[in-house]
Amino acid sequence: MASFNKLKNLLMLAFDWILYGAGAADTCQVTVTQPRFQEADHSMHTVLLTCAFSASGCSSVQPQFLWFRFSTYKHEDLCTPGCRDNHKYKVHSSSEKNISLEIRDLTAADNAVYICGIAFSNSNSSRSKQTGDGTVLTITEKQRSNGQAIFMIIASSLLFLYSTTVFTFLVVCKKISSGRKIFQAIAQELQKQRYAEHWQQP
Repeated sequence: MASFNKLKNLLMLAFDWILYGAGAADTCQVTVTQPRFQEADHSMHTVLLTCAFSASGCSSVQPQFLWFRFSTYKHEDLCTPGCRDNHKYKVHSSSEKNISLEIRDLTAADNAVYICGIAFSNSNSSRSKQTGDGTVLTITEKQRSNGQAIFMIIASSLLFLYSTTVFTFLVVCKKISSGRKIFQAIAQELQKQRYAEHWQQP
């Protein structure tokens, strides 16, 4: 966590270098909030990460929206403000104080911390450029619902009972067939003995 905070501080310095501009709105203060965690199923293919902000004492000019990503030992500028991959990432402004990052074609590589940044570039106030605490995105496999699980259990049980019944029936039929053959052999032997005794009599 300490290394993450250091990276965030470095990000703020980079913010100042990228977006520094002269302005009179020195009292501009920005606050950024993000959900801490979000899960998405990879089968959905797309996820929206939300970000809300408030600004006081800032100009009426639309701020710049920026998104960064921190994965293991690596940080990436996704949209600063233009997105580096317009097919993969897209920034939406759903309302005046809410923005979201759309991530498409989800894969396990998208597991990371996503940080939203808001910057009023025409202000030189230290509070005019702020980032959120980041949203931890976890890509998951869709779990079967309880109904599907129960259906699978019932279907498996019925299939097992059917297989057991068929196997038992085949075993019984084989035993009956074997018993018939033995009975026929005994009957034939007795018939031969009777025939032989009949011809041996004077």
